[in-house]
Amino acid sequence: MSPQEITAFFATLKAANPHPQTELEYASVFELLAAVLLSAQATDVSVNKATRRLFPVANTPAKILALGEERLCDYIRTIGLYRSKARHLLATCRILIDEYAGQVPGTREALEKLPGVGRKTANVVLNVAFGQATMAVDTHIFRLGNRTGLAPGKTPLAVEQALVKRIPLEFLVDAHHWLILHGRYVCRARQAQCHSCQVRAYCDHGKALKD
Repeated sequence: MSPQEITAFFATLKAANPHPQTELEYASVFELLAAVLLSAQATDVSVNKATRRLFPVANTPAKILALGEERLCDYIRTIGLYRSKARHLLATCRILIDEYAGQVPGTREALEKLPGVGRKTANVVLNVAFGQATMAVDTHIFRLGNRTGLAPGKTPLAVEQALVKRIPLEFLVDAHHWLILHGRYVCRARQAQCHSCQVRAYCDHGKALKD
């Protein structure tokens, strides 16, 4: 994709959805961190289903710790890998209380030191909670970066770095959401909806298709 096509690509996505939001449900920075931590290798739908039960009961590090592992598992057992995620979340809550007065830190270095928080999770929190122009590359964005020609790369980090470099600054803060939603509902791994794609004219894959 050329720079002109990239600009048109994101201008089109912005026109269709000016204020994109994460589909994870949260009401505080800590709830966001917990939800993203729980969402690894799981759908947002499954995470929301669990946190709708969990957060009314425990939505702070202290309250999560007070639950203990078994009670926490009872709330999140419908999520994949729930037991290891419970241990990670409890360990993260302990660090937040001991080192950050119960608050979620706003730096990548501090976030990535939390159990169960990798680069992708840190990028989501930095972007959604702190408004930073980060790019959390999940399977959808990795596929999209390569399929469209927007940011080809052999690893998530390579795609992330290419996206941050190639996306115009005016679109960068919201680009993560536009790409995830586009990959989730239009540019799907199977049965990509190219026939109804609003940005097909700018996409390398779409341009190569015959009507």
